[in-house]
Amino acid sequence: MAQSKFQAVYMRGGTSKGVFFRDDWLPADAAVRDAVLLRVIGSPDPYGQHIDGLGGATSSTSKVVIIGPSSREDCDVDYRFGQVAIDRPVVDWSGNCGNLTAAVGPFAIAQGLVDAPRNGTATVRIWQANIGAKITAHVPMKDGEVVEEGDFELDGVTFPAAEIKIEFLDPAGDANESMFPTGNAIDVLDVPGVGPVEMTMINAGNPAIFVDAASLDLKGSELQRDVNGDSALLQRAEAIRAHAAVRMGLAASADEATQSRPHTPKLAFVAKPASYVASSGKHVDASALDINARIFSMGKLHHAMTGTGAVAIAVAAAIPGTVVNRLVANAHAPVRFGHPSGSLEVGAKAEQRDGSWTVTKAIMSRSARRLMEGFVFVPSSVTTK
Repeated sequence: MAQSKFQAVYMRGGTSKGVFFRDDWLPADAAVRDAVLLRVIGSPDPYGQHIDGLGGATSSTSKVVIIGPSSREDCDVDYRFGQVAIDRPVVDWSGNCGNLTAAVGPFAIAQGLVDAPRNGTATVRIWQANIGAKITAHVPMKDGEVVEEGDFELDGVTFPAAEIKIEFLDPAGDANESMFPTGNAIDVLDVPGVGPVEMTMINAGNPAIFVDAASLDLKGSELQRDVNGDSALLQRAEAIRAHAAVRMGLAASADEATQSRPHTPKLAFVAKPASYVASSGKHVDASALDINARIFSMGKLHHAMTGTGAVAIAVAAAIPGTVVNRLVANAHAPVRFGHPSGSLEVGAKAEQRDGSWTVTKAIMSRSARRLMEGFVFVPSSVTTK
């Protein structure tokens, strides 16, 4: 039987990469669509290698994006993001990927979904359908084409590229009625097998959980090699994440959070600024940072920082009383934080209204590049189940 083929574009966005589709390139049936996307990436793969697919066997490279004309008058495109589990047949549509968000505008322009100026900057209004949030991307243009080459450097990405500015509007989105699902900037959660853990649970960019690095017996300057081989530590981290997901109203049980919702909420640990050597060998000096931060993604320590995690850090840093705010060296915008690949600067505008905190905007810079476009093939049996 011949294989089925689907038009696709392989793109890097920020420190992630994934397979991009227009919504009319994929099957309309959600179950068939997800089966196709799993096979495109190469999941589930008990070997954890993604040899038989386009995935890269990490949380940063096992991603899919679907884009189409917007259903809203105030946006240009609707954008859906799927985080594909490596070892399980799960496509998690619960959250956004802030890194791949940087590639949404360039993809939409290339596909003719957005009217862009021949030269200058194209403003692309994006509706992030997973979390119900508006995002604006500012994409450089020259001679009718998206500018991809440039001198903007992003720690975690090897080569410089053109800068794309991203504005997350009302980054708390509609995932919950409150930025703080519990109503508190800090809670203490008694996690089975771990004990009491002080944390900030917040909706900003994606649902996120922040703990002091000391809660995990860590320093906040760790790299992937220091964490991802420690199965006991990873189990403790997942227990905290899963039980916090229940407390945030995102899952009915910790087991459901682990099995069916591995993408969000994200767990991050933070610490006061400290110097360290990044994974590239680059020295990161404490004097250039406001805080150190590390984030888990799909059960492993992320190689850099998720884009939505960066947004959540900036938001939490701006609000008094959060775990992040208590540890940040200087509560100002933008916030400069250290991550395993280097450092990043993100700004957020927070204000208090009627006793509740709200954030109107979070801003960061990323870059994106088309890597390949054409057709991706999957066995025809996948589409006929």
